[in-house]
Amino acid sequence: MTNLAIIASHPIQYYAPLFRCLAEDCNFNIKVFYLWDFGITNQIDPGFKQSLKWDIPLLDGYDFEFVPNISKNRGTHHIFGLQNPNLTQQVLTFQPDAILLTVSYNYASMYSFIWQMRNINIPMIFRGDSHRIQAKNNFKSQIKKLFIAKIFENFDACLYVGKANYEYFKYHSVLESKLFFAPHAIDNKRFSAMTNEISSQAKNWKQELGIPTKNMVILFAGKFEDKKRPLDLIQAFINAQLKSVSLLLVGAGNLDSEMRDLSKHHKQIYFAPFQNQSLMPRTYASSDVFVLPSYGSDETWGLAINEAMCMGCPVIVSSHVGCAADLVKHRKNGLIFEAGNVEDLTASLKEALADHYRLKRWGEESKIIVRDYCYDRIISGLKEALAAICKK
Repeated sequence: MTNLAIIASHPIQYYAPLFRCLAEDCNFNIKVFYLWDFGITNQIDPGFKQSLKWDIPLLDGYDFEFVPNISKNRGTHHIFGLQNPNLTQQVLTFQPDAILLTVSYNYASMYSFIWQMRNINIPMIFRGDSHRIQAKNNFKSQIKKLFIAKIFENFDACLYVGKANYEYFKYHSVLESKLFFAPHAIDNKRFSAMTNEISSQAKNWKQELGIPTKNMVILFAGKFEDKKRPLDLIQAFINAQLKSVSLLLVGAGNLDSEMRDLSKHHKQIYFAPFQNQSLMPRTYASSDVFVLPSYGSDETWGLAINEAMCMGCPVIVSSHVGCAADLVKHRKNGLIFEAGNVEDLTASLKEALADHYRLKRWGEESKIIVRDYCYDRIISGLKEALAAICKK
C-alpha cells in the first residue's frame, strides 16, 4: 500500500469525490493537505462577487488536514495567497511514499515546499492543466519557459489532463517518459444519474423563470467575468435572431449589470442567480445546448463542459477552451468557434439550433465521449506514474 500525500489548495467540488475513490482503493493510504478553507466556510468568491459555500460534502470519506495559512489575503488569486510555513513538516509527519501536487507551483507555499524537498528522497508527482493555446513567443516568454522547465525538473512524473496540457509539458522540456494521462473529470455518476424527477424539476424551473415551454434553451452557467465572455454570447444571440429559442444566463459576477443592460430590450434573454452544486444537474437539464465562449489562456479546461456532457448536452466552445481538443468533436457532439469572434459564434448558434433532432443526437454523443473522462482513468494514470517511478 502506498502512503500518498496529496497537496491541494482548498476543498474543491471536482476533487473531493476523486479523493474518496482513492481512499476506497486498497492500493492507497491517502491524506490530503489543504492550504486554505474556502468552499467549506462562507467566504467571498472573487469571481462570483458573493459569499459562497458549496452545498455538497467536500470532506467526507478520506483523511485530510488543514495547514495553517498565515497570508493576510488568503486565496488562489495571487502568489502570496497561500503561505503555509508548516506544510513540509506536516507532510513529512505523514511519512509518505510519494507526494502528489494538485495545486499550481506558482504560490509562495509551493515554491518553499519544492525548495525544501529538493534533498529529500520522496518522489513527487505534479498534476496541472495549463496550456499554450494563446501563447506569445518573445524574449519574456523564453525566460519564463526556462524558469518553468527548471520547476518541472523537481518532479519525478507529471500527470496531464488532455492534449493541450500534454503539449504544455512537452514545451517545458518534460520528458515523454515522465508524462501520464490523468484526464480532468467530474463526478460522472452524480451528474449522469438523470431521472424523471430532475427532468420534471427542470421543466418547473423554466416555467418559474418565464421561459416559454415550446422554446429551446441556450445555456451559459458560470462567473459573469471577462474571461468567460458572456457579453459575446449575448451579442451573438441577439444577432442570430433565432425563433422559439431562449438564452438563459446563470451565475453572478462583475459583468452582471453590463449583461443586463445589453439584454434589456430582448425578451428571450433570461437571468438566474448562482446555482449551487446540488442544483447544477437541474440547470443543465433545463437546456438544449451549453455554451462556453471563453477568451484567453485562463480557461485551462472548462469542467462545466464535462458536467453538461454528462447531462446529455451538446456543447459550443471557443477555440481557447482547454478541453476543446479532447471533448468537443466538431459537428458530432458540438461546435468549436474562433475565440472572441462574435460573428463566428453567431453562425455556430444558428447552425446548432437549426436542427432539433440533430442537436439531440449530438447530446447523446456527448454522454458517450465523456464516459472515458472519469475518476477511474485518473487513478489508472496515477498508478502508471507510481509504477514508473518505483522502477527507477
